[in-house]
Amino acid sequence: MSTNVISPERVTWLLTGQFADDEPIRHVRVDVCPFTIGRQGESALSIPSPTVSRRHAELRFDGDALNLLDLGSTNGTFVNGMRVQSACRVNHGDLLQFGHVVFRVTKQQKESVQQTMAEDSCDRALALIQFDQLLTQRAVVPHYQPLVSMENRQTFGYEVLGRSRLFGLKEPRSMFGAAKVLNMEGELSRVMREEGIRCGMLLPAEHALFVNTHPAEMVDVDLLEFSIRELREAAPSRSLVLEIHEASVTDGEQMKRLRQSLKDIGVRLAYDDFGAGQARLVELVEVPPDYLKFDMKLVQGLEHASLERLKLLTSLVRMVQGLGIEPLAEGIETEADHNICQQIGFTCGQGYLYGRPAMPKALRQAAAPG
Repeated sequence: MSTNVISPERVTWLLTGQFADDEPIRHVRVDVCPFTIGRQGESALSIPSPTVSRRHAELRFDGDALNLLDLGSTNGTFVNGMRVQSACRVNHGDLLQFGHVVFRVTKQQKESVQQTMAEDSCDRALALIQFDQLLTQRAVVPHYQPLVSMENRQTFGYEVLGRSRLFGLKEPRSMFGAAKVLNMEGELSRVMREEGIRCGMLLPAEHALFVNTHPAEMVDVDLLEFSIRELREAAPSRSLVLEIHEASVTDGEQMKRLRQSLKDIGVRLAYDDFGAGQARLVELVEVPPDYLKFDMKLVQGLEHASLERLKLLTSLVRMVQGLGIEPLAEGIETEADHNICQQIGFTCGQGYLYGRPAMPKALRQAAAPG
């Protein structure tokens, strides 16, 4: 089949997306007609995915317009989630899906605020379509940030932090933004914990893993307890700590029950971001955690803090220690903050000063001698 090269004077169409979830975002110009898409190398757009057929689909020009045709693919061609049955017109901003691989199609034109807003909207739509892949294929990429003893800076654990390589879903904020639209924050949180424990097996066995919860999970504590019991069964000998945001600690009786369930299976408890909002001192007394993570806004910039702020922080740390709770300072980035936090009485720390979030392989290489 012969192809015609498209003159640059004509309207330019682009396909934007990832060939695979571990590759960077690419922008591919539709510059020949027909523009073939498939797994074979001769295709104008060759996608190395087993869900894409050798000759999957093609794009053809009709003047300045663009038409899409499926070539009898096994897993189908979709426009905005609808399967293509016959040749159909493609518009600026449409989402094209070949098997499991998704692209956004755009018509290149003069930059404008309206165009930028439309592209942002399309990116959000692409993120929603890929969210299903994030869960079903467990495409999260757990990263781990060290937690250290303030006295000797020795790592004793890692907080599990969620990342992914999917376009529009690389950071927790975008992932949970898509999850919120679909009312699936709890499901995403569980997948992150499970993958965090699974991948975390590559880290030293003596180090604890701190796993997070989402406030939406506190609506059904029975389901949360079941999820944590499954984690314990998957990692029977690993030290585990469940983190709960302090703003989620609102029902004392509920928290007492959860605390006892965790104790029964040997999982410790941490309250996260203490002081970020309303500090719930009553719950600290009635349902004390093993660790209390002080929000970074309380502990950063202490070198220039007022005497009143230092006195308040010192009193809080002493109170926490008096309850048998380990006070942990989050967001430590400078030597000055480390030294002051240690003097105040913090026993544990977390922050860029001690290590940035990384994958297990990178952490093991950094810890290797020489």
